[in-house]
Amino acid sequence: MKRIWDRLGVVHYNFFITHMPFHWLRLWTLRIWGAKIGKDTSVFRGTTVLGIDKLSIGESTVISFRCLLDARGGLTIGSNVVIASDVHFITGTHLPDSDTFEYELLPIAVGDYAWIASRATVLPDVTIGRGAVVGATSLVRSDVADMEIVAGVPALVRGIRESALTYRPKYKPPFF
Repeated sequence: MKRIWDRLGVVHYNFFITHMPFHWLRLWTLRIWGAKIGKDTSVFRGTTVLGIDKLSIGESTVISFRCLLDARGGLTIGSNVVIASDVHFITGTHLPDSDTFEYELLPIAVGDYAWIASRATVLPDVTIGRGAVVGATSLVRSDVADMEIVAGVPALVRGIRESALTYRPKYKPPFF
């Protein structure tokens, strides 16, 4: 029964609700299907969510347009995080040497105050540290330490962020 409920939530959210121009409706629907989402968080239109009941997002986090939040293996996003448009979090991977093409699901964790720029992809079993920055179009295959700035394919350390991390992004424009 739980599997049917979970599938119904994924279909209902991804085919209908994600396109509705109301933040409150998208967040309410995700919470109904088991996501844990803090106050002042926004999820913009067109974002796809898989494994809704394994999704956890902190307070005052902004997830922009058309992101893929694959939470089937567990996806934890901290507070005050900014995730730009078209970012993909992928918690599942197939085992290439498996005779039956089996897959495994592994978690992803994003620390508070992280910033992930447009079109970055984060692969399974990765932790992005507090205050870390992931550059646009980067492919993150391994952990990113606190305050590191990474970019590229694969993402490599390009610098260290110097910020007091005192901001609180709260961005919910109407109809977005």
